[in-house]
Amino acid sequence: MRRIFTTLLSAALLLTPATAASADPAPKHREPGNGPERNEIAALIEEPASALAATERAASQGAVTLRHDRGYPRRTTLPIPPENPGDAAIKLGLTPYHAIAGKLNALQALGDRVSAEVIGRSAGGRDLYLVTVTAPESAADDWKQELGRRLIEEGHRPPRGYKAPVFYNSSIHGNEFEGVDGALRVIEELATSTDPAVVKLLKSARLYFNVVANPDGRIANTRANANGFDMNRDLVTVSQPEVRAMRQIMIDVQPVAMLDLHGYVNGTLVEPTTPPHGANYEYDLFITNTWANGLNLESAINGLGYTPAADGVNPVEIPFRDYVDGWDDWPPIFTPQYAPFHGAVIAQTIEVPLQVNNNAYNTLPVAELQRRARINTDIHATAVRGTNRHVAANADKLIKDQVEWFRRGAAGEPHRTVPLGIVPGFGPEDVYGTTFPRAYVIPNSGPAAARLVDFLVANDVRVGRALLPFRAGGANHPAGTYVVDMRQPKRGLANVILEAGQDISPRVGAMYDISGWSHGLLWGAAVQPVTDSRLRVVSTPVAAAPPTGSVPSGSGPLALELADGKDVQALNDLLRQGVAVTWKDGSAVLPSSARPAARTVADRYGVRFTRGTAGGTALAPVRITAAGSADDLFTLRELGFQVTPVNAALLNAGYDWSSTDVFYVGSGLTYAQLNPAARAALDAYLATGGVVTRGSTGTRFNTDAGLLQATAVTGNTDGNGVVRMADGSFSFVYAPHWFTGLGAGVEAEQSYATEGPLVSGHWRADEDGSGGPEAARGQAAVISGLDERGAAVVAFGTEPMFRNHPKGLFAQVASALYWSAVTSGQTAATP
Repeated sequence: MRRIFTTLLSAALLLTPATAASADPAPKHREPGNGPERNEIAALIEEPASALAATERAASQGAVTLRHDRGYPRRTTLPIPPENPGDAAIKLGLTPYHAIAGKLNALQALGDRVSAEVIGRSAGGRDLYLVTVTAPESAADDWKQELGRRLIEEGHRPPRGYKAPVFYNSSIHGNEFEGVDGALRVIEELATSTDPAVVKLLKSARLYFNVVANPDGRIANTRANANGFDMNRDLVTVSQPEVRAMRQIMIDVQPVAMLDLHGYVNGTLVEPTTPPHGANYEYDLFITNTWANGLNLESAINGLGYTPAADGVNPVEIPFRDYVDGWDDWPPIFTPQYAPFHGAVIAQTIEVPLQVNNNAYNTLPVAELQRRARINTDIHATAVRGTNRHVAANADKLIKDQVEWFRRGAAGEPHRTVPLGIVPGFGPEDVYGTTFPRAYVIPNSGPAAARLVDFLVANDVRVGRALLPFRAGGANHPAGTYVVDMRQPKRGLANVILEAGQDISPRVGAMYDISGWSHGLLWGAAVQPVTDSRLRVVSTPVAAAPPTGSVPSGSGPLALELADGKDVQALNDLLRQGVAVTWKDGSAVLPSSARPAARTVADRYGVRFTRGTAGGTALAPVRITAAGSADDLFTLRELGFQVTPVNAALLNAGYDWSSTDVFYVGSGLTYAQLNPAARAALDAYLATGGVVTRGSTGTRFNTDAGLLQATAVTGNTDGNGVVRMADGSFSFVYAPHWFTGLGAGVEAEQSYATEGPLVSGHWRADEDGSGGPEAARGQAAVISGLDERGAAVVAFGTEPMFRNHPKGLFAQVASALYWSAVTSGQTAATP
């Protein structure tokens, strides 16, 4: 077999998935257009001036940590952006982005209750506004509040006078507009109200509003941000700057309650959710409080008096009570499903009823759109007011339950089984749980381990670094090994990140989105759960992983094995500098004269060079033409590749292939869409250029364009999760694919394991018994070969760049691109 990409054998020990009873499939109940997706909608996102500029821009868009020494109000004069008459909100009669800063400046000037701050910038460079509404506080009061937050996190009651924090997140989906205006309406009411209930509320609570979570999308009338990402799928990856800002808010304020303001489900949808329920929550605390506020909001929203006959508004729906499945809180990729790990014992999505986006935006009369928007805004404002009242009436209980949530983690108590009937309708189908290990051990083995540790720390998970050698899990571990002690307040989040997960296929018929993920198995670092009852490690807390880069001393060629995305970034950096690099057996080889450049990138990216031997094929910067999804483009650019996005229209208009080394096909293009001239141009390109394909679009293109001789098989399109490969490594699938009938010269680079292969997620067979994981066993998942025209082709049936998440797989794609670039142009008979 030709060696294209390095096989990474994870040292993680799989946790045994929970046993589960079978469940019959049930119809999905999913809002139109809001189900699983691949960030497919932005396949023509323009590339910044350089790939390095994109990386640097992303690094500069970090979240702002809130200060705790200033008191309130914090009067900030927000800069006002230029007027934009094309803002999509204007047509709906709603507040355009350029008017928000001015409104907030005016509200701050009305009194001493409203404070506004910039807490980050969007992917498109726009300010993100955090508004805090509370009664005035001195700097000493502010410190007292922070002391209370820390005491609660340690499982202790806060001091008297601690204010219950509440977090409202508006329009994380840009084309779900009205949350912004609902929040602004309530902020304005609270700014000046003399109602005794409001005065009391602001003395006992802090209300935080992320006023417009996705300004890029709201202006452009898109669900995604300027990078093409659905940010309400990004909370366990945190690839986007807006999501980093949201995460930091939740860490800093530790809300007891949070609402995420969305649209559109008629009647208004108010969580809690259907099964399966997140296994790492303290779900007894979560369901009792979220259910209580759900009933409270149902009463308040129905009490507005909107009716189906008069207004087109149906009564409130609560998925936990009204649906069978299809609207679950299993994956913590959504903001309300992530917030509980930072203490939110109430966390809810609110989906207002009347659609004003997508086809409705383009076809309905403006008057009708504005009528709908007014009703939706009214409902969002009512949901915020209702939650405020509920928090004011139940603050002591909410804070007590938040304390208990963290106390259980800090004490290392076993996960509790939620009693049946804890709320009406809570039955066996709602019971999910896990077994927390005593700790996780992460060897200090290079950039992948450093990235994982830094991610844990950024999520407020406590990580230690051993000062002395120790023994745990039946193995000896050297000093410098990372240890995640699971006796910590946020153990649930630590487990979400590090565990293998569960195969929940037998238990539920339909899922809202992905069902399996695992940083432990997909991010490239070895992760070992330890079940020893006693853990004796002398360690120091980690604030950031120490540097990992190295270059061997002496002289002679250097080798860089592509085992991680950081290795790819380093290699592309060297190629941009003009360093002479060759490609040999899946590794990059540098001459001895390149040692100074190697030391620079080793320090910059944390990569480790080894001694190499001269030889191989000269490697130049790989220029990619890509028909890809937003996550394809984002990840390729993040790795440092030069990417030019295309679609059928651009190719049909006459495309110059002369500056392309590899054609990447993953989304938004079929061979049938190409006109005769475009097909002829593509055929001419294939004599010298390579092709890498991914997913259903890629496999279809491979077949239709007559590239590799193989039969592509599509598994159940709802199937997704972490899978075991035949070589002992792990990968990710989403609508899994595999290949049979491999022709002469076509090789399987990776195959699914013969056992399983699903480790965690939801992947059932189709109704006729085909398409399930059993059918995929032992089948080729990634194939390669030479097209008869000379193109070197690699086809992925797995999803190695899905939503920028499986970072340990990025090097596979890069290696395929390099191999394709240096190999294309040979004849099919070339060995």
